[in-house]
Amino acid sequence: MTRLACSLLLALLASAGAAPVAHAADGAKAHGHHGVLKPYARPPPALVLTDKEKATLDKGKSVMRQLEGEAGGRGMAIFRVDAAPDTVWAIINDFPSYPKWIGEVKKCEIYKKDGGKIDVAFKIASFPVTIEYFIAHDYDMANRWGTWTLDYNKESDLDDSVGFWRVTPYEGDPARSLVEYSVDIKIKGWVPDFIRGLLVDNGLKQATTWVKVQSEKRQLAAK
Repeated sequence: MTRLACSLLLALLASAGAAPVAHAADGAKAHGHHGVLKPYARPPPALVLTDKEKATLDKGKSVMRQLEGEAGGRGMAIFRVDAAPDTVWAIINDFPSYPKWIGEVKKCEIYKKDGGKIDVAFKIASFPVTIEYFIAHDYDMANRWGTWTLDYNKESDLDDSVGFWRVTPYEGDPARSLVEYSVDIKIKGWVPDFIRGLLVDNGLKQATTWVKVQSEKRQLAAK
């Protein structure tokens, strides 16, 4: 989940009268269902850019798309990073560093890992609300793409979450990357339904900032 999405979620939950603790998260019991949102395809469909989108990316700006999906569609962000794909992919997979890079993330801990299958516990907090959730990532490390869902073996404060990342060379340039990111979430019934769309749509506008900043910083440090 992105920094802006986290901020919006916490603020909206607070305004709805949420308590200053997580509502249901419990790593010792199952989530209650095995998914209500449709997972992303594996692998994600090949990306085809329009001339207008290519021009936008060439200027260093992000391209936002609306995808088909539940509850009004899914957002997708496409952006250029001036760092090699392996560097960008390493940043995305550096889960322990997320709390340093994203202010609202208070915990991001890997609790199970087997190759590209990486299960991570997240905690996001902003007074007076704390949200905890468990994500099961399934990443193709060699090809630098991956999808995720909730870990349904554990109870999360989110009702559901699915998404994907993909990193490829930008226009065949091994020193730059094209990054695709999409996410969909479903929140618990004690929050109004319209908030889901608000989180996805507005959250994507800032979804890519930390990846770009940290990837380019690491690339410069490696020179």
